[in-house]
Amino acid sequence: MTTGHTNARFGTCAFSAAELAEQFRAGSLSPIEVADEVLAAIDAVNPQINAFCFVDPEATRHAAKESERRYRDGATLGPLDGVPASIKDVFLSKGQPTFRGSRLLAEAEGANDYAKNTADAPATAATKEAGCVIVGKNTTPEFAWKGVTDSPLMGPTRNPYDTNLTPGGSSGGSSAAVAAGLGPLSVGTDAGGSVRIPASFTGTVALKPTYGVVPMFPNSPFGTLAHAGPMTRTVLDASLYMDALIRPDGRDWSGMPPSATSPAKDGYEAAAREGMTADKPLAGVRIAFSPDLGFVRNDPEVERDVASAVRLLEDLGAQVEQPELGLTDPVDAFHVLWFAGAEAVLRPYAPGGDVRALFDRIDPSLADALQRYNGFSAQDFLDATAVRMALGNKMGALHDTYDLLVTPTMPIPPFEVGADVPPNWHSPDWTSWTPYTYLFNMTQQPALSIPCGATSAGLPTGIQIVTKRFDDRAVMRAGAALEKALGNVVPRPRVHACSAGGA
Repeated sequence: MTTGHTNARFGTCAFSAAELAEQFRAGSLSPIEVADEVLAAIDAVNPQINAFCFVDPEATRHAAKESERRYRDGATLGPLDGVPASIKDVFLSKGQPTFRGSRLLAEAEGANDYAKNTADAPATAATKEAGCVIVGKNTTPEFAWKGVTDSPLMGPTRNPYDTNLTPGGSSGGSSAAVAAGLGPLSVGTDAGGSVRIPASFTGTVALKPTYGVVPMFPNSPFGTLAHAGPMTRTVLDASLYMDALIRPDGRDWSGMPPSATSPAKDGYEAAAREGMTADKPLAGVRIAFSPDLGFVRNDPEVERDVASAVRLLEDLGAQVEQPELGLTDPVDAFHVLWFAGAEAVLRPYAPGGDVRALFDRIDPSLADALQRYNGFSAQDFLDATAVRMALGNKMGALHDTYDLLVTPTMPIPPFEVGADVPPNWHSPDWTSWTPYTYLFNMTQQPALSIPCGATSAGLPTGIQIVTKRFDDRAVMRAGAALEKALGNVVPRPRVHACSAGGA
């Protein structure tokens, strides 16, 4: 299935990664012409949405030429060779800047040296080793600390569906780029929802894998809450990218060992294709559907779209029930873990280690949040960890009965750009409108977000599929099946490469 019409100036920008690779193999498209088209599309579209903070045309074209040579020589590196990709600006990229949206890095002594990283992060290295053509780095809020994407250094990133609205965050630059046709692949981070929040807000797909499956280095200041995962337009593309990203890296002390299974037989791609092709792909799958986790209030249009998608899961053969989960909101414990990390990342830049001295140089809302949440003791941290372990136990028991847990991804559609919370909201905290995401960072479970509909204003809604740790392929199989059953439920964004520059 083609992901969009191709009658505009940047027609190949509508293709999925799988479609591009297929055409590269057939010789009907070349990595060079696609890379040039994506670079031109970024020039045309990025000023409207600010999805990229760095683009390197010379490196992009060099990588595309190398990919074209491999196709010519019959020596491709894998199923994504030549496909354009982007990297969230928290990952190191050799010879390119990594400023994490912060003036503290951009203005630091030796910042020019810092900009020329001498090594790739594991996700960057894996993307290159898959043969992908990295076109640039995506915007993020300062140190990826919140659920929207704006920073004093890079300014706000805007939603391609409506540039007056946020794409979410903290991987909002990645999601906006993918949604707007500026490359079909990106890799982001998720320590509280940061790939799933923007996926829901931009009509894209994102997987937060089981913690440690995709290695990270340097390790996140948010510790074992932080995952890295693919952001794409289709579940198949996310699966193809996952098969590349799980490359082991010894620099991550908490990373998982290499899989003993064969990617061709048992990998993520195989799971997605099974979900797309089987007659009743979810026959016998036991699903717990929780429309509200027991403590969330949803926008009615979100609730409608998610309920409709759940009925399709039953049509696909799944056995769906609505059990009482017995959960309470773990946000207080999450705040301890989260803001202890936020303070730790700032401390090296603070004179004498006092982060208050930085408050006039960082995101004002981060400064405000750190005045609300600070001074945590070791006992506070241990108590928060105990809450986390209890949640993990409860989820483990749930998955003794149910294969999958399904929830909305977000309780609301996207809201005004430049704000941390919706207008007239009851709380200043980004966690107050993301209750479906951070819980599964605490438990480290895999969680997939796919689009499930659109509001009356044409804004995307998303559904989240969760399973037990290390059973990531199960969510890809279910997500691919549901995606196929749903069809094209989300319109193309108003801001898109294929709408830029005329026909």
